Amino acid sequence: MPVRPDQNPTAPDVPQTGTPHLEALSQAGWLGRAITVAARTFAICILAAMAILVTEVFLRYVFNRPTVWAHETTIFLSALTFIFGGLYCVARNTHIRVVLVYDVVRSPVRHVLDVVISIACLGASLFFAWASWLMAKKAMFRPDGSFALETSGSAWNSPAPAVLKIFLLCVLVTMSVQFLILTFNYARGTKAPKGHDDV
Repeated sequence: MPVRPDQNPTAPDVPQTGTPHLEALSQAGWLGRAITVAARTFAICILAAMAILVTEVFLRYVFNRPTVWAHETTIFLSALTFIFGGLYCVARNTHIRVVLVYDVVRSPVRHVLDVVISIACLGASLFFAWASWLMAKKAMFRPDGSFALETSGSAWNSPAPAVLKIFLLCVLVTMSVQFLILTFNYARGTKAPKGHDDV
């Protein structure tokens, strides 16, 4: 009896696990799980941006009544999503990285590399968080020290630039905490991410 070919062949590079695709990396801990849940909210931002653009096209070309807020709001929602995307990738271990060395060494060495990489990423995140604070401080305070959010300077003149800079600061601080958790969990002996074990 002929054997039927597998109708759903699996790619050799993609690890097959029983966990949901949207699940956070186990080493990411409670913060990784919270980030993964929060990501659904930011996914809605993309849908909202699309709806606003469709509405703006309709108002502009059907009623000849364009808005002054649609363009800025769309950019703002998209920017929020992209900024959060970096944090989301860290929690799920799906960020871009060069694995030329990582993939040719055995699990014990990979474990050490996981710790070293997490420490390096922690340092980079703290550096960028500090730089982001300097940028956010200028967006929140005038030279005389009084509080005033930076605005876009457009007809709508929304505080979106300041809000985005503050949000970037919050994301980078959270990312630093996430890398700290990853460093701790890798250092105490948690195994490397699934799919990277030796065959």
